[in-house]
Amino acid sequence: MSQTMTTAPDAVERAEAASMRTERIVELVQRQGALAVLALVIIVGAVSFDKFRTYDNLGTVLISAAAPALIALGMTFVIISGGIDLSVGSLYVLGGVLAAWGSQYGTWAAFALPLAVCGAWGFVQGAIIAYARLAPFIVTLAGLLGARGLMLALSKEGANTYLVKTDSFKHFGTGELAGIGWPVYLVAALFAVGMLLLYRSRFGQSVYAIGGSEDAARLMGVRIRSTQIRVYVLSGLLAGLAGTINAARLGSGVTVLGTGMELDAIAAVVIGGALLTGGAGTLGGTIAGVLLLQVIQNLINQIGSVSSNWQTVISGTFIALVVVAQTYLARLRRVASG
Repeated sequence: MSQTMTTAPDAVERAEAASMRTERIVELVQRQGALAVLALVIIVGAVSFDKFRTYDNLGTVLISAAAPALIALGMTFVIISGGIDLSVGSLYVLGGVLAAWGSQYGTWAAFALPLAVCGAWGFVQGAIIAYARLAPFIVTLAGLLGARGLMLALSKEGANTYLVKTDSFKHFGTGELAGIGWPVYLVAALFAVGMLLLYRSRFGQSVYAIGGSEDAARLMGVRIRSTQIRVYVLSGLLAGLAGTINAARLGSGVTVLGTGMELDAIAAVVIGGALLTGGAGTLGGTIAGVLLLQVIQNLINQIGSVSSNWQTVISGTFIALVVVAQTYLARLRRVASG
């Protein structure tokens, strides 16, 4: 009898310990899975293609990732808070047009104008979401259409191409330090600031709390509305800055870009381990997700014989597989945690 009584608690403790181990393993794979896959893809690329492992190709991958990384940085805050921002692709192209147009008044105007307009756009969206309690999907979808329409109006439906008029602004987009473009260093600095905000500030704690449970966050005294507004302002600012960088690189405000960039940003954040339901995610995972998508695209270009249509199919299939895997891991984690 005593043997049975002592064995049953031991069995329960062993089961709980096994469940905790499973949860920790699943959490580790979910958070670091993108980094592991990135390392694997890089190794495969380096072994398969001589050109892939060159320093010049590294610079190409990093500079091509600069603008998507900025958009994904803002999207990480939005998704962790439990929201979504579909307007970033349109704000990206709008920011590029505004930057090119503003460059005729100097470098300061080329940066200030898109940041002011796109930041204000994010503020309006955040205020509507916070105060009118409308779904972020609907609000930012309307923002996507509105920003795209404003861009077309400014460029006379794409007929006007605004050229960058300031050499110093253009040099920012095309200049290099140690073979790496200046925008890459700016992106690295902003990610460092983003990590401080997300992990070391009350604002970051509020973002996680709202995404985990808005009701619980309210009971904790978190300022729900102001945090939501700031999240969408940040997303708008970074989308506008990404467009500014692109205009500096290309020397003009190209009006045909930005389509689907919001989906690429969402995919990068989710691949990096964030949950679309909110409350979970890291900027390190987002960096890995962005680089993974860019490296895969670079490898497809290395092959050369794959048409652009099939490139899209391959990239889309890979994204779908990774998102399915992340969803499955999240489900396992919930089961393991009881």
